[in-house]
Amino acid sequence: MITASPLPRQPSSWQQDFASAITDPAELAAILDLPATWVPGARRAAEVFGLRVPRSFVARMRVGDPHDPLLRQVLPLDAELDAAPGFELDPLHEAEARRAPGLLQKYRTRALLVVTGACAMHCRYCFRREYPYETEHSDTGRWREAIAAIGADSAVREVILSGGDPLSLGNARLGALTQALASATRERGGLDSLRIHTRNAIVLPSRVDAGLLEWLRAQPWRVTVVLHVNHPHELSQDALDAVRALHGTGAQILNQTVLLAGVNDDPKTLAELSWRLHRAGVLPYYLHLTDAVRGTAHFAVDQSRGIEIVDALARELPGYLVPRLVREIPGEEAKFVVAAGLRRARY
Repeated sequence: MITASPLPRQPSSWQQDFASAITDPAELAAILDLPATWVPGARRAAEVFGLRVPRSFVARMRVGDPHDPLLRQVLPLDAELDAAPGFELDPLHEAEARRAPGLLQKYRTRALLVVTGACAMHCRYCFRREYPYETEHSDTGRWREAIAAIGADSAVREVILSGGDPLSLGNARLGALTQALASATRERGGLDSLRIHTRNAIVLPSRVDAGLLEWLRAQPWRVTVVLHVNHPHELSQDALDAVRALHGTGAQILNQTVLLAGVNDDPKTLAELSWRLHRAGVLPYYLHLTDAVRGTAHFAVDQSRGIEIVDALARELPGYLVPRLVREIPGEEAKFVVAAGLRRARY
């Protein structure tokens, strides 16, 4: 058994917290007092998709509980190596939506920039766990082709920053990116909206620093930050402080959740999540059915069960706190709403 590294309470910077993430399954097992018998299988799965989890996120997990809902989201398992019918490398056919290096356009009025392959945490259910990031480029000069394509397409009204996690980039690089976007779109009337999809703001709250907040306030467009929170236990005090700081920039803050077996596939958990998000000024947005990505079959929840859960949420919550149950269907012009739960919602 190795000696567990201490969990820092006040990291000096988000870069330090990012760099000190746990990547060795044996260290994670030692910190959480997990059975050593779990380690060999975890290492086999991590050879395909590496373990990475910030120490501040591990501090929110229950010690000695291998079924902890936060642990399950990052725990490599032998089950990831089992072949499952219908689960494939690119179930969303993102390769077909690629218009330029780092640019995906699935929908006519929105364009998505894959600005980095880096994340503070590797979620085991990630739909881009085997995305070919090496074919994309994340330095500003090599974004030129993608940004030029956006500038030339007047139908694009919103740009979505994604990855990886866009907040894995430093503030200076984010600023250079949005300045280039503003310049490229100015002649054709500019953009209406900038959307940022991030999990780092929750799993690595130190990332929400003064420079990031200043960058958000400086944007010439309406900014929407879409967080990714799956379970109420993720909302530690420092995560809530980060969310409130984001809210203070004037950005609209939404949340999307992935419906995961053994993590949040019950109405009670999701109702509590909605209430906690609401108290922090965040509206639930989507509840995603998992994408059929290779290695994630053990997280899948049947669509029928998802509909039951949303129906139960609609009886429990005001309509504005009921997320829409969605799945993505390749080639469709928008996400397919399986259930919105609004017919029985109480207003």
